[in-house]
This record gives sequence, structure tokens and C-alpha cells, in this order.
Amino acid sequence: MEIHNENIQDSINVIKVEEKPIKSYYKSSIDKDFILGKYSYKEDTTFTKVKPIHSSKLIYINKEAYKSFQKMYNQAQKDGIRLIIVSGTRNFNEQKFIWERKWEKYKSLAPLKRAKKILEFSSMPTTSRHHWGTDIDLINLTNSYFERGKGKKEYEWLLKNANDFGFYQVYTNKINGRTGYNLEKWHWSYLPLASKYLDYYNENITYEDINGFKGSELAEEVKIITEYVNGISNKTKEFE
Repeated sequence: MEIHNENIQDSINVIKVEEKPIKSYYKSSIDKDFILGKYSYKEDTTFTKVKPIHSSKLIYINKEAYKSFQKMYNQAQKDGIRLIIVSGTRNFNEQKFIWERKWEKYKSLAPLKRAKKILEFSSMPTTSRHHWGTDIDLINLTNSYFERGKGKKEYEWLLKNANDFGFYQVYTNKINGRTGYNLEKWHWSYLPLASKYLDYYNENITYEDINGFKGSELAEEVKIITEYVNGISNKTKEFE
């Protein structure tokens, strides 16, 4: 269901429909299990199911992030752009499945090269921003899609407008020295919440907490916290 905030005009009056402020669904009692993805978001009251009109499959994200996304979706639609969420929240087990599937795929590589190959685009479980319900992948999971035609227009719209709704591209190019994951034009983070969760991660999580999956012993060697968890754009780091 779409909600458009429009001016309704008759022959006498113009009635303005005012947007209600977004209620905060920030988890006041953050703990390690949440930050590391070791919980069930389907049972967490701060999460909600994304409506089929906004997604390509069954997806859950944080309620506040979703409310803001819907406002962004409506504005984009008015501008001739359709934003579809193709991936949202993933807990530890879901991220572990992705990681270990790729761990098997690249088994011919030496362990360190194997981990770094996967880390081009996929996070180790316990280190993914997708654990938090604040990060979404939009429209298409290839950078080339956004380089021409319809995809280019969609990406340019996001660059111009997404920040107004709290969403920022965290994995930009590495021209300015950003470390970690490769460029991801599809990955957008709702920073009003994600920035707080990253602060908690940096203050409370150590390499001892990164375990329970194949290759986890390499986390410190690849500098997963400093180079990847914190390998985000300068604009994202400067968000307040």
C-alpha cells in the first residue's frame, strides 16, 4: 500500500496533509547478542516485515528505518524511480550460511586469500551491518547495473536524495583511502540508528567475540574490525 502526502484541493480550500514525525525504534538496551546478530529479528518488537510492494522477497528491517524508507520510496516514485529492497536483516546464522557457502566455493585458495576473496563483498558473521536491521540492499546487487540506463538514473537519485531520509551509501569507492569491502552501490544504511550501533560495536566487541564459523580464526589477521567493520565512507563516519 502506498501513502502519498499530497495537497488536496477543491474549489474553496487547499488542505495540507502533514507528515507525522517518525517514532524512534532504537534499542535502548543494546547488548552483544544483538550487535553480533545472535537473536531472532522475527521475534524482536523493534523489527517489522517489509510489505511486498517494497521488496523482492520476505524481508524484515527495523521499524524506524522502514518508516523512513517508505517516505523515501514515495518521493522516489513521484520522481519516476522505484526503489525495491532486495536484502535486509540477516542474523548470525543467515550470514554464516552465506560465508560458509563461499568458504567452500574458494577452497582451492590458501586460508588468508580465501578469507580476503570472500570479504570483497561478504561479511564474516558477527561483523555484518545487516545484523542490525538498519542496512538494506536496493534494486540490484551488481555495480555495473548502476552504471547505465535505468540503473544509473536510480543511483543518481539515491546520491542526491537518500541522505535526506537518513540513508547513506557506506561502501563507496576507495579513492580517499577507504579500506575493507569493495564498492557497493546498492548498500544503504540508516545512520540515525546504525551510527549508534557501530559506536557500541567499537566500544564492546573484541576479536574474542568473532567466532563460531569456518575461518573465524583469521579475523584478527585480516583486521576485520579496523579494516572492514570500520571501513566505511568518510561521510558515514562524520554522521552525527
